[in-house]
Amino acid sequence: MRVVLSLGAVALVSLGVHALEPVAPVLSLGVLYLFAVLPVAALWGLRYAVPVSVVSMLAFNWFFLPPTHTFQLRDSENWVALAVYLVTAVSVSALATRQRRLAREDAAKTAVLRSVSHDLRSPITAILTASEVARGDVSTAERDELLDSIRLQAQRLDRLVANLLDLSRLEAGAAAPELEVWPVDSLVARALDAVGPGGAAVDVSLPDDPLAVRVDAAQLERALVNLLENALKASPSVRLDVAPRNGDVVFRVADEGPGVAVEEREVIFGPFARGAGTNGSRGAGLGLAIARGFLEVNGGRLWLEPAKGRGATFAFSLPSVEGPA
Repeated sequence: MRVVLSLGAVALVSLGVHALEPVAPVLSLGVLYLFAVLPVAALWGLRYAVPVSVVSMLAFNWFFLPPTHTFQLRDSENWVALAVYLVTAVSVSALATRQRRLAREDAAKTAVLRSVSHDLRSPITAILTASEVARGDVSTAERDELLDSIRLQAQRLDRLVANLLDLSRLEAGAAAPELEVWPVDSLVARALDAVGPGGAAVDVSLPDDPLAVRVDAAQLERALVNLLENALKASPSVRLDVAPRNGDVVFRVADEGPGVAVEEREVIFGPFARGAGTNGSRGAGLGLAIARGFLEVNGGRLWLEPAKGRGATFAFSLPSVEGPA
């Protein structure tokens, strides 16, 4: 469709040049083909704009430059005119494409800033509100409840800031892991402790024979915690299964939530891809991107398994190694 529309733009400009040919010098009309090149460059980039520039040059030569209906040129000035036109068209196309890319990047940055500012503002507002109420005339039980709320919101804020820092390190290539051999059950225990009270809703299944992996324990913990917290947002109960497979250790985090639409199966691993939880709240959209990033730098991979009924199952694998002596 894009090719057809691009050629259609060249045809329309050619008709315009033909209509103006009796009243204007032919060589000066070649610039009108920029009206075919510019929209193509703005919409679809250089990949389409450069061929349109070449086709426009050929059309102008064939239909309007003597001897017409050939690709031969009789006058040297016609060669110069075509060369200038082609250089101008490609240069303008490059500028239009760059402007289009900058506009798209600005839009993405604006969306990210709005997302982050909202996610930062929510816990800060909750902390300020609870602290103001706690300073008033409240009972001891109410004050303890408010303090618990402040603590939970502060932890939420701390996790968000930590996630933003983790993402910046991953994108900058500055997340080099410090690899050590760790028993899998110890890594799972660390992650459940980091999840906090929500970890009680995670049903864990570990193999009878102990397994070990060579990873950066802190990075693996961050990845697994993000997967567990995402799952807990989707459903009240979560299952974590760990099992050996073909020399790897495979971790599966399964929830009973609404699942993931087919068209979102890869999109959700991008930064700031936001999904809804059981209460309709939406996370910052960093967890899966960070989990995948940390797992990849540790030699693992993360994927979403095909849907089998309700819920979603995220799985990742790491090479199995001999456990510590």
